[in-house]
Amino acid sequence: MIGFYSSILYLISAVLFILSLHGLSHPETARRGNLFGMIGMAIAVITTLAIIPFNTVTYLVIFAGIALGGLIGAYIARSIDMTALPQLVAAFHSLVGLAATLVATAAFYNPSAYGIGEIGNISGGSLFEMGLGLAIGAITFTGSIVAFGKLQGIVSGQPVTFPLQHPFNAFLGILLLVLIFALVTTNSETAFWGIFIVSLLIGVLIIIPIGGADMPVVVSMLNSYSGWAACGIGFTLGNPLLIITGSLVGASGAILSYIMCKGMNRSFFSVILGGFGGESEADVSEKGSSDKMVKRGSADDAAFIMDNASTVIIVPGYGMAVAQAQHALREMSDILKSRGVNVKYAIHPVAGRMPGHMNVLLAEANVPYDEVFELEEINRDFSQADVAFVIGANDVTNPAAKTDPQSAIYGMPILDVENAGTVLFIKRSMASGYAGVDNELFFRDNTMMLFGDAKKVCEEVIQALD
Repeated sequence: MIGFYSSILYLISAVLFILSLHGLSHPETARRGNLFGMIGMAIAVITTLAIIPFNTVTYLVIFAGIALGGLIGAYIARSIDMTALPQLVAAFHSLVGLAATLVATAAFYNPSAYGIGEIGNISGGSLFEMGLGLAIGAITFTGSIVAFGKLQGIVSGQPVTFPLQHPFNAFLGILLLVLIFALVTTNSETAFWGIFIVSLLIGVLIIIPIGGADMPVVVSMLNSYSGWAACGIGFTLGNPLLIITGSLVGASGAILSYIMCKGMNRSFFSVILGGFGGESEADVSEKGSSDKMVKRGSADDAAFIMDNASTVIIVPGYGMAVAQAQHALREMSDILKSRGVNVKYAIHPVAGRMPGHMNVLLAEANVPYDEVFELEEINRDFSQADVAFVIGANDVTNPAAKTDPQSAIYGMPILDVENAGTVLFIKRSMASGYAGVDNELFFRDNTMMLFGDAKKVCEEVIQALD
C-alpha cells in the first residue's frame, strides 16, 4: 500500500515538474512555474523520506544535510549579483554531477542497500546504469567547473587547443566505452575508477576549447548533462521520479542547446568539438583596427536624438549586465515613454552569458513583458525605428555576420540595428566582443559611439532629458 501511495505522489510531482517547465517558458508565467517546481520538489522529498525505513541516525543525517544545504543555498541566492548568475548556474551544475558520482560510488560499494546484488556480484544491467551515470556525472562535474572558471575570469575565455586534440578526445571516448563494457562484464573496481578518471578528463577537454562567444550554449549543454546524470542514477536507485525529472532536465537542456546553436547558425557538434571566439582588449580610441574614424557623441547628444524620436528600440547586452545598468535603463525609457516615444526592447537568443540572461535582468528592473521582443519578432521593426539604443551588445549586432564570409560569426542571425535611423552604441572601448571580431557597425555613418560605463552613460542621459 505504501508503494501505491508513493507512486501516486511521485506522479503528482512529475506532473508539477512538467507544469513548471511550461511556466518557465514565458516571463509572465515564470513565477507560477517556479512555484509548481517548488511544490513538486517538496512532495517528492517528503514522499521519499516517508518510504525510508525509520532510523534515528539516518533521519538526523538527512535533515542535517537538508538544513546545511538549504542555508548555504539561501545565502548564495540572496547575496549573488545578477551578473554572476551564469557562473552560479555552472557551479550548481557541477554539484549535480558530483552528486551523481557519489551515488554511483555508494551503490558500487554497497549494492545490497540498493537491492542490486552483492559486492562483486552486481547485475550487468545495474552496472551499465551505474557506469553511465558515473561517466555523465564526472563529465558534468569537471566541465561545469571549467565553465565556471571561464565565466568568472579565473580561466581564460580564449579557446585552449592543442595538436591532435580531436583524435585524442575520440580515443578517450572509445576508452570510456571499453571501460564501461569491462565494468559490466567483470564487476571490476579498476574499471569503475577508470571510468571516473577518464570522464573527469573528458569534462575538462570538451569545455576548454570553447570560447567566450559560445558560453550560452555551454551553460545549456551542461544543464542537459546534469539531467541525464540524474536520470542514469535514477535507474540505479530504482527511483521513477528521479528518472522522470532527469529526463525532463536532460531533454529540455538539449532542446535549449539546439535553439542556442540555431541562434548562432552553428551546428551543435562544431561548438562542442571546436568552439570559436576569445577575448580581446583595446584602448578607448576613436579609431578601430582598420583606422576608420568613428563618430563620438555625448549623453546630451543621445538625449536630444531620443527625445525627438517616435520609436526607440533598446538592445541590451552583457555590458549592461556588468554595469548593472538595467534600472537606469528602465528609468530612461519611462521618461521617454512619458513624452510619447514608443520604446521597445530587442533580445538576441545568445545575448549575455546564459540563455535568458537579458530577460532576467530586465525583469529584475520591472520592464513590462509586453515591451520585450525576441529577434524574430523585432528585426523587421528596426527599419521603421528612429533610434536603436545598443547598450553593451556587440557580436549580436555585428553586420559582419551577414557581409563577411571569412568572419568567425558569419551566418549568425543578428539584430538588424544598422537599419534604424540612428544607432546609439554604448561601449567602454573599441574592443571586439567575445568572438574576437571587430564590429563594422561602429564605423557606419548613422552610428554614434557613447564611450563609458553603461550605467553612468544612462544616468547622464536621464539628467540631460530632465
